[in-house]
Amino acid sequence: MAVTERTPGGTDGEGTAEEPHTGLQAAFTAGVARLRGLTGGLTDEALRAPSALPGWTRGHVLTHIEGVGLALARQARYALRGRTIEVYDGGRPARDAAIEAGHGRPAAQLAAALADALDEAEASWAAVGPDDWGRPVAYRDGTLRTVGLAWWRELEIHTVDARLGASPSGWSPELCTHLLDFLSVRVPGGIGLTVTAVDTGGVWTFGRGARVAVEGRLTDLAAWFAGRTPEGELAGDPLPELGTWP
Repeated sequence: MAVTERTPGGTDGEGTAEEPHTGLQAAFTAGVARLRGLTGGLTDEALRAPSALPGWTRGHVLTHIEGVGLALARQARYALRGRTIEVYDGGRPARDAAIEAGHGRPAAQLAAALADALDEAEASWAAVGPDDWGRPVAYRDGTLRTVGLAWWRELEIHTVDARLGASPSGWSPELCTHLLDFLSVRVPGGIGLTVTAVDTGGVWTFGRGARVAVEGRLTDLAAWFAGRTPEGELAGDPLPELGTWP
């Protein structure tokens, strides 16, 4: 794998806290501020409109952001106490049930709950110091950095999924690079996939086997890897079918 850029505060994948942690925390702050700006004045009608995710309304997506924000913030809080805890009480079934129960709330109620969750996320991540990123967590049996990168992905991708005005074209080069690396496991076996960002000159090669080349803007490549619709065209003949998320 050849990678030309780096994620905030560390390496291109899950990484370690080899660089100052402020870059990742700044990404959280910017992402939360963006989402807050897009969700002001939500109406019941707007929440019932379709999102970019099949079968989910905007209410589903925003309720999911609320829940995952609280769940990952809890990972951080417990890690700072030297403890690990399940991501969701009751696991994935409880997470899914909460989304189904919460997506139909009146706009004012959902917006207030989302704002509270974002407040909690900001406070929890602000408490993480430079020496804390290697602390163990239950999430993926990883570290606080693993959780932090997950919150970054969830926040940025689902803000786009909500169809409130954000799009992948607004994703930072750092996020796009991280998504390419983290999601490279989606590249099917038996091919050597080379992706080239025509706007930045970045080149990445994943896997081994028959050579396949895909070109496009960096944000479009990242959207494709993330299972979202690129805004611009990708050049590939044909584009390989990517596997499931890790």
